[in-house]
Amino acid sequence: MLIKITGKHVEITPAIRSRVEDKINKLPRYFDSLSEMQVVIETAGAQQSVELVANVERYSPLAAKEIGPDLYTCIDMAVHKMERQLNKLKEREREHKSTPTGEIIAPKEQAD
Repeated sequence: MLIKITGKHVEITPAIRSRVEDKINKLPRYFDSLSEMQVVIETAGAQQSVELVANVERYSPLAAKEIGPDLYTCIDMAVHKMERQLNKLKEREREHKSTPTGEIIAPKEQAD
């Protein structure tokens, strides 16, 4: 999986990069078809924002954004939001595959 980390008005330090990569590398366990993850870290005054955009094969991109005073907390919360979205997508895919198509089950007749 390709990870792109971009900083707007903030320098991406090795500590920030390793924290983001450690968290993002755990996401494929929730959904295997992740092809690319874009991370945008932005500072505006005292507020930090982290935006994650996941490109998933055969689906529209997923996005998660978190704004707060602490950058590391924002990273954790944005990754948590992305985990929930990936879980939901995986559940939908499982439910869709598990339903039989074209199969009609007739009700059983009761013998009196």
